[in-house]
Amino acid sequence: MAKTNFQYEKRQRELEKKRKADEKARKKQEAKQHKGEDAPVLDEDSGEEAQQEHDPA
Repeated sequence: MAKTNFQYEKRQRELEKKRKADEKARKKQEAKQHKGEDAPVLDEDSGEEAQQEHDPA
């Protein structure tokens, strides 16, 4: 029976945690930049402007 490579599994878990943390930080930074702007938001999948509902109230 083959031995489990615990070091490899641990490294993969660490990389996944880092990737998720980086993605969360990137989204937080983008939200912070766009907070006060009325600039159109681009749809990430298509590269086109996303339709936004805007309430001028």
